[in-house]
Amino acid sequence: MYSLLPALALALTQMAPAPRDGRELIRAMHDRYAGTWYRTLSFTQHNTATDSLGRETHSTWKEYAFLPGGLRIDFLPADSGGGALFRGDSEYVFQGDTLARAFPFVHPLLVLGFDVYLQPVDTTLAKLERLGIDLSLIREDTADGRPVYVVGAAAGDRQHVQFWVDRERLVFLGILQPNRRDPTRVAESRFEDYRQVGQAWLSARVAFAVNGRRVWLEEYVDIRTGMPLDPGLFDPRRFASARPHS
Repeated sequence: MYSLLPALALALTQMAPAPRDGRELIRAMHDRYAGTWYRTLSFTQHNTATDSLGRETHSTWKEYAFLPGGLRIDFLPADSGGGALFRGDSEYVFQGDTLARAFPFVHPLLVLGFDVYLQPVDTTLAKLERLGIDLSLIREDTADGRPVYVVGAAAGDRQHVQFWVDRERLVFLGILQPNRRDPTRVAESRFEDYRQVGQAWLSARVAFAVNGRRVWLEEYVDIRTGMPLDPGLFDPRRFASARPHS
């Protein structure tokens, strides 16, 4: 017996009116996955950094997320004591298990790739406005062969912060951010290789480029969702003591 539910859901999506601005799009993203998006996540991250001469260096990190708003990175080997925490719109950087620096930071990939589906819509909108995104501007376009919504800039404009969202799945695909001090340097981050996780999604590869040249690639393996996590993992005061053994 064939189920009509997937076809019906797709038909309703296609019939839904297009969002009139970025605020309506954020609400649609939130409402699409309300109650179904995972709240915990862990994975091993293999990194490839590419310099201006094309030379590559590699590293491996272990990451944990407690959503919305919590992300922990342990640089491997874990006993090196290096890593970072993102929590409460702040970033904490550790060296040798010692806090090296802390500063305010709204993590755009955390907000648009994960938190948007879990936290109140107004909270997400406030964070995006802090990032300098003009939520009144929205247009339709294509990216990597898929139809997308682009928020924050007109077609051809690479001087303003903008992000794009898959029109069918309503998942975040990427963000373009001109450097505030040097607008000739434009950074672009893309979520790639999306995989379905229950009724939600996860990008298993994230690529970063500057002025069109890839400088950093993250590839995720050993992906787990929905597991219990110790809240101490995301407490800057317990960075070393709460570190998992595995």
